[in-house]
Amino acid sequence: MRTNIVHKPVRRQDRTIDRDEAIRLLSECEHGILATVAADGQPYAVPLSYVFHDQCIYFHCATEGHKLDNIRVNPAVSFCVVGKTRTLPGEFATEYESAVAFGTASEIKDEEKRAALVKLLEKYSPNFMASGQKYITGKLDQTRVIRIAVEHISGKARR
Repeated sequence: MRTNIVHKPVRRQDRTIDRDEAIRLLSECEHGILATVAADGQPYAVPLSYVFHDQCIYFHCATEGHKLDNIRVNPAVSFCVVGKTRTLPGEFATEYESAVAFGTASEIKDEEKRAALVKLLEKYSPNFMASGQKYITGKLDQTRVIRIAVEHISGKARR
């Protein structure tokens, strides 16, 4: 865990939501955006499916690719989710709720990897647990699972 990071407070303090509400969003949203930085400083953000469990964000991916390359050289990441939104055209505004998590990403293996895949299965395919477990077993060597150890969470809402 990186301890020397200072996070700026949310600029619109009147829109800040508390940590519990931000965690609720991380737990309930279906998809999030992972932001990484490459060795040359190029930012990269990608939408993905995930699960939030025990103060960590877990996602799976292929065995190679842009995300993994970036995480290897710089494991510091951010992850954003957006909950309910509603445009307010006459007010030139939007009602929204969002949360941003900051943390350190690392690949996990063995039992933690399998457990994270089961958590993803429970979130996205709860009615197919038996066939999903078989699928996990068959694809275990063809996938990577990344854990983001969440170090800071903030959130905002306009309701």
